Amino acid sequence: MSDLSKSLVKSATQFARAVSWMGHPLVFVTVSVGIVVVSRLARRDALSILLVLFVSVILPMALLLFGGVRSGRWSDADVSERTERKRFYPVAIPLLGIGIVALWSLRASNFVLRGALVTFALFILAAIANFWIKLSLHALFAFYCSVILFRINPLFGGVACALAITLFWSRLYLQRHDLAEMLTGTLLGFGGGIVAAWWP
Repeated sequence: MSDLSKSLVKSATQFARAVSWMGHPLVFVTVSVGIVVVSRLARRDALSILLVLFVSVILPMALLLFGGVRSGRWSDADVSERTERKRFYPVAIPLLGIGIVALWSLRASNFVLRGALVTFALFILAAIANFWIKLSLHALFAFYCSVILFRINPLFGGVACALAITLFWSRLYLQRHDLAEMLTGTLLGFGGGIVAAWWP
């Protein structure tokens, strides 16, 4: 392999890793939720919802992921091994349940509650699917958020979709998933987004 080819491969790998980190589900979902809540709610209500979600779901999920990496419980913050996900889902799903209860107690809007419930359902489906396939959570939540953001603002949706497509490529390029795992996550994300934001 020539020096030019090696340089191109190295650059592509670095780019793919950067995209993969930007498209991490925790990052993608957090930013998307912020956009949705700020766009759909009055400022005071939006701040209350964001604070509750940060304390009840986002921060605990971040501690679960990155604390698990430091302790050796997970091989990486993506929880890339299917065997590791068998231990991840039983902790992550109840955290989402706590978030839903917190939103309900705040009398969050139906749009926000529906999104939270669909997210909860997607995690359960991913946990069930994990018995047979390690679907891509990156693809699932990237396309899920993209579909929802299209409902909020086509510009936001277009940017999110472009990132989701690039993310699809990056996960394949880095060999974190095969095509079937990526497509399964993508289809679940599309379906979830339609139910959350577009279903009557």
